[in-house]
Amino acid sequence: MSDYCATGTGADPAPAATTAGGPPFAECVLCRNPTEYPESYKGITLCPVCEWQEAQRTACSG
Repeated sequence: MSDYCATGTGADPAPAATTAGGPPFAECVLCRNPTEYPESYKGITLCPVCEWQEAQRTACSG
């Protein structure tokens, strides 16, 4: 009988998405975390978290 919840397959875990190659990303202007925008992007660059928080603030400012 095999163990249904067996762990430790011996395989290395997949690399994190943040280590994936690609263009250098711009820093968030608020928290300085990497954004989804390339460094060549013109304008204010926000990370997904700060972008969501800014959208919440502007939606409630009636």
